[in-house]
Amino acid sequence: MHVPAPVTLVTGASRGIGEAVAVRFQERGDKVHPIWRTDPEVGESLREQFLARVHRADLSEAGAAERLVERLLEIDGKLDHLVHCVGDFLDAPLGDTEPADWRRLLESNLRTAVELVDAAREPLRASGGTVVLVGVSGAGRAKGRRRTAAYAAAKSALVTFARSLALEEAPFGVRVNTVSPGLVAHPGADPYTLDAARASRVPLGRAGTVEEVAEAVLWLSSPGSSYVVGADLVLSGGWED
Repeated sequence: MHVPAPVTLVTGASRGIGEAVAVRFQERGDKVHPIWRTDPEVGESLREQFLARVHRADLSEAGAAERLVERLLEIDGKLDHLVHCVGDFLDAPLGDTEPADWRRLLESNLRTAVELVDAAREPLRASGGTVVLVGVSGAGRAKGRRRTAAYAAAKSALVTFARSLALEEAPFGVRVNTVSPGLVAHPGADPYTLDAARASRVPLGRAGTVEEVAEAVLWLSSPGSSYVVGADLVLSGGWED
């Protein structure tokens, strides 16, 4: 019996973790819908690989999530997996964090996830699908930070949202989890992440790779993790900052 290929939506697919996730899911055989926001050259590059399933969307705009999901359903008629890899970063102490920074971090890391999940809720329920939201290592624990407190606070809110969403959606067959990377080096990453001295303090002695994160996301979106609900899978090499 022919089994239709899974349909997967990946935000933040223009670079880094999101790009690696989109590539890995396509290798699995999924019909992948990668999302890009700002760079037209990136959009063209994605189209070479993912063809008509590439979408440009700024999820901070009102109604963008609903329009995105509608376009996806027009193309493939269903949605099996949602992977959200969007969220601004800030390396600054609290004393240098402005109110506008707080708004930007919460909107990009939390609000975009909330609105996208709301838009995708019904098709995910119809397929008994999965949601994986990308957080940050240690965000699920009450812990002070010297320079990235506002960012960690926004990601902590994301983890709380994901765990609560997992409880609500599990009765409908939808599994919701988070993946929380530590230092993951990739082109275009913030200097905080690319700092060699910081990476040397990771117990494994190195930063992680986007491919390692993509494999974790793939596992949480596969039958092998069918009983995993509301988990925060930390990929940090043992690092705690």
